[in-house]
Amino acid sequence: MIRVGLIGYGYWGPNLARNLADTDDMCLQAIADTRADRLDAAARRHAGVATAIDAMRVIASDDIDAVIVATPLGTHHRLAKAAIEAGKHVLIEKPLASSARDAAELVALAADRDVRLMVDHTFVYSSAVVAIRSLIDRGHLGDLLYVDSVRINLGLFQQDSNVIWDLAAHDLAIMDYLIDARPVAVSANGARLAGFQHENIAYITVHFANGFLCHFHVNWLAPVKIRQMVIGGQQRMLVYNDMDPSEKVRVYDKGVDFDVKDDQARRQILVSYRTGDMFAPHLDRTEALARVTREFADAIAGRRTPLTDGAAGLRVVTMLEAAERSLREEGRRIAL
Repeated sequence: MIRVGLIGYGYWGPNLARNLADTDDMCLQAIADTRADRLDAAARRHAGVATAIDAMRVIASDDIDAVIVATPLGTHHRLAKAAIEAGKHVLIEKPLASSARDAAELVALAADRDVRLMVDHTFVYSSAVVAIRSLIDRGHLGDLLYVDSVRINLGLFQQDSNVIWDLAAHDLAIMDYLIDARPVAVSANGARLAGFQHENIAYITVHFANGFLCHFHVNWLAPVKIRQMVIGGQQRMLVYNDMDPSEKVRVYDKGVDFDVKDDQARRQILVSYRTGDMFAPHLDRTEALARVTREFADAIAGRRTPLTDGAAGLRVVTMLEAAERSLREEGRRIAL
């Protein structure tokens, strides 16, 4: 049994605890939170699990093999570093850290101590995103041209980060998983509206050397909740709508064919529009977070690198940091 200590029982912690309880080979041993009311809730829901105000007591305990960090972003580095130095495997809520420097330190430290470091990029484990990756790998979409994503809703506002670090982290993690090529630059624009301290609306563009382009719109001030991503390919196009209860992924046999008769005479370009069928692949109902905890357990047991390892977390944080810098420099393209 892998004995797990959960640090943080606020918004995301209860979801992690519930899935840990259903994961074979893992045992929720202790829960830590600085708020007594949250510890009372944890004790009611998880009888027999030890609770503590001090996270360091859980991290230092000889009864703990692995630590899950589900606390505010500003605490990630300190808690994860302490756990790794104590020889514990670590699963940490996204993003990995609040800076690329801190993220790189955690990656290097985990490699030095030979422990598994994993980031909870939850959407990477969703049935929809797994199916999209399979379609790409089978060449079903053809050469990829672009990704255009919208992730908007009303709240939840974070006190220690802006909308980029909160919402865009999901889409950048999905992009990192789906696209094998590595981006070369990031640019971003955004605004602090309605008197909020942090940016609550932003537009991020991720640039690739081959011309492939990814664009992300994130917003905390929208009247509706939209989670939609369009992926354009030369052969087919795909729409991923996470809010659709039955057909989250739809593949369209639609596109535009350019027939260039003479490179020197661009007026002779012939354009033909291709319209075919739509199909929606079958998706199983397994909860993404159940796959996260299962992957964490398997990576520990198999002494292997998890799918969303520290390196993946570092790549996402590096892009987030570049987007933040571009935001401060009026949208200037920041090289990666």
